[in-house]
Amino acid sequence: MPLTRREFSRQSALTGAGVALTGAVAALATAPGALAAEDVTGRGGDGDGREPGYGPLLPDPEGLLALPAGFSYRVVTHSGVTRLESGEFTPSRHDGTAAFPGPRGVTLLVVNHELRGTRDRWQYPVPPAEGHVYDPAASGGCTVVEVRPGGEAAQWVGVAGTSTNCAGGGTPWDTWLTCEETEELAGQNGMTKDHGYVFEVDPYDRRANRDPRPVKAFGRFAHEAVVIDPRSGHAYLTEDAGAPHGLFYRWVPPEGFRHGRGRLRGLADDAGTLQAPRCFDSGGRFVDDLSRATRIGTVYGVDWTDVPDRDARTTPVRKQFADGAVTRGRKLEGMWWGDGGAYFVSSYARSDSPGPHSGQVWFYHPRRRTLTLKVLLGAGDDATRGGDYDGPDNITVSPYGGLIIAEDGEGAQHLFGATDRGRTYPIARNERNTGTEQQPKYSEFAGVVFSPDGGTLYANMQSPGIMLAITGPWRRHSHRD
Repeated sequence: MPLTRREFSRQSALTGAGVALTGAVAALATAPGALAAEDVTGRGGDGDGREPGYGPLLPDPEGLLALPAGFSYRVVTHSGVTRLESGEFTPSRHDGTAAFPGPRGVTLLVVNHELRGTRDRWQYPVPPAEGHVYDPAASGGCTVVEVRPGGEAAQWVGVAGTSTNCAGGGTPWDTWLTCEETEELAGQNGMTKDHGYVFEVDPYDRRANRDPRPVKAFGRFAHEAVVIDPRSGHAYLTEDAGAPHGLFYRWVPPEGFRHGRGRLRGLADDAGTLQAPRCFDSGGRFVDDLSRATRIGTVYGVDWTDVPDRDARTTPVRKQFADGAVTRGRKLEGMWWGDGGAYFVSSYARSDSPGPHSGQVWFYHPRRRTLTLKVLLGAGDDATRGGDYDGPDNITVSPYGGLIIAEDGEGAQHLFGATDRGRTYPIARNERNTGTEQQPKYSEFAGVVFSPDGGTLYANMQSPGIMLAITGPWRRHSHRD
């Protein structure tokens, strides 16, 4: 049923109008109705001059990771250095990650490896573990990392023979959905099977991962991330693609379907309904692109339009809609379920978008059917000048309040967070220079996630592929922060 203008206007009033963003660093709010605040410098903030977070980042003598005083890290896996149980080196290009509770204090992590193309392109592809390979030509996949209470780690292959495994998402039944950010068909670029799907990986049961099968009901496109609404069973998916910009999708399960371990494998290819959004403002005007929003707290109503051909063998899904039919967004990337809805990222938009920015985070409220802009990094002219943070990518909800965001932008790369009031603060900075002294280069962060007990923050440096475990005096930020 379409959302009426009267319903949307009433919901907008409840959600709040927000305030304009100022400064180079985004204000970030993490609950519907929260107002924008200030950055870590406290410019124009609450007037008390206090800085949120844990203080300044201190240089690392090892040249790997700068952290606040009192914090430390350890390397869990390192491509080309650590090894799987089967003897091969850890695959490279770590990306999206989720953490699950194991027995006797063990943490299980499923790690994507964003490897595109054929296996011979990479020194450390995901090994073709017997029985766990989808396409023997493809180099990507997932590994499962078992971290024991003493810090020791074991690794094995969850799925292999997939391509460009970027983000993904955990499920309410404790499995991992890995997403292929590609649209390659069999016969293209050396592939022997169609790609651009979502696969389910069970961190607890290796046998459940044998004979990998794509969840074709979720569509074939350049998948980035996925979350499941535990109440309705709806899946929400992001697409990182251009020309035209990608879409934020909803999958509605077929009547009578119940989620659970292994049940996605049994879905028919056309099961349920895959939909794309059509957004409108409080005046009932259609919004063609999410970059139109230039103020924190902007709220759009959302209607959903059915996808004509979800397997998209002749025409990519995003190109199946005429101009004015759906609302698009530039580089829709990381997503996380929390606060009763889905937070998702638009990493940046430049001259190819109606409203340039250096990053957005949106919150979709499924019961209200609204999208609210929670983060805006640089808008208009500021978008081309950069700032302290830009290019948000992977994202997670912190057990200590607020969000933690992995940066994939220009220059220095950070993990940064925000209090419930929205004041941003640094958590870590990548100090591993993969360029030269004259032209330094730093890998993006990815796969940011807390351990089930909240004591450890795991994060990946994508290149060459390093998983880090960060510990320290985590605390819940007070309302004054």
